[in-house]
Amino acid sequence: MRLTPGTVREHYEFVRERPIAPHITEVRAALGEQFDTTVAPVSDEEYRAEVDAVFADGDRAVNVAAFVAILRELDVEGDYPGFVVDELLGRQLAATIAGGQPLALLAEATFHFADVHTDSPEGEAGLDDLDAALAAGFQTRLPGWEWRESPSPFAID
Repeated sequence: MRLTPGTVREHYEFVRERPIAPHITEVRAALGEQFDTTVAPVSDEEYRAEVDAVFADGDRAVNVAAFVAILRELDVEGDYPGFVVDELLGRQLAATIAGGQPLALLAEATFHFADVHTDSPEGEAGLDDLDAALAAGFQTRLPGWEWRESPSPFAID
């Protein structure tokens, strides 16, 4: 695989056009039920604006593009033998999108939750992990969680 500014742009356009906002909203609703809270839904416009922000950071963009490229091509015959590799790639993509700690860890954990709720057509095993990773990473970055909307009580002035 060779990544160039042109191939990063291709993967950016692919990610930007994926129908991920509804999946983010579904994941947030299910998580909200689990944690007895309401989480704001995400519109297509909000998702695309955040994709723009991720890919505007060149160092992050090339890494996100690399994970996206691998997951777009990944298909392990029988799927189960490749469980570890697609899970590892999905977790790392979600974490890279989310940013530094603690959001990276939260995105990795959310990836597993999102992955359970994601299916792709036959023969596209890597795409379900790609979509789950995009949903987990971007839902973590985007506002809408009450605990992220106010200053942390642990901050020292």
